[in-house]
Amino acid sequence: MTDKIMLNLIPGVLQIVVLLSGPVDANCNPGNFEEEIRQYEESDSVHPPTLRSVVFVGSSSIRMWETLEEDFPGLPVINRGFGGCEMEDVVWYANRIVLPYQPKTVIVYAGDNDLANGKSVEKVLLDCKALVKRIRDSDPTTRIGFILIKPSPSRWHLESEIRDLNEKIQEYCNSDEGLFYVDVFTPMLDTDQLPRNELFLEDQLHMNRDGYRLWRDAVRPFLMRVDQPHPEAR
Repeated sequence: MTDKIMLNLIPGVLQIVVLLSGPVDANCNPGNFEEEIRQYEESDSVHPPTLRSVVFVGSSSIRMWETLEEDFPGLPVINRGFGGCEMEDVVWYANRIVLPYQPKTVIVYAGDNDLANGKSVEKVLLDCKALVKRIRDSDPTTRIGFILIKPSPSRWHLESEIRDLNEKIQEYCNSDEGLFYVDVFTPMLDTDQLPRNELFLEDQLHMNRDGYRLWRDAVRPFLMRVDQPHPEAR
């Protein structure tokens, strides 16, 4: 991927975003999600979202969080999930569905599909770091949180890889004051350390309302700290 300069125009705000070459796979096909991304852009042109918001971005677990505004009343939350995406897709599209909002906080859920599609834990972690770099190149004061990979019953055969990735994301976040992680993995296990089936839809991959209530309660404490200054701003 070559370096580019793109202009994002939101009414009243002109933002220049520099796209830097990074570890995103050259085989990444952004066209897979172009229609969804354009729909977000068209919606923004008609109804510009609030700047300095909390942007939730990632795969279908974010896209299907239909009660996001209801779950976090009083907070300017924006849902920019696109189903089926992997972490590198989030990196690729960040300049179009994350950076234009000048977010105060970004909450990310991706990596689940990556492991299911055979990517290594190390590759997903590299893409996590690429996303952090891209966001911080635009605004180093943005707080970034990673929701740990959930224990879906239909993907429990990947338990070892999921635990490994979650552990590495925790270590990465603990090494940086501007990052944090949200552990949804642990509370979604039962007393036998198996996935709680009652939190999932019939496909045993996506969550039902009870699952999202659990996510809400896990994420909320971090969003309540949204007005605390980032270390870079002190």
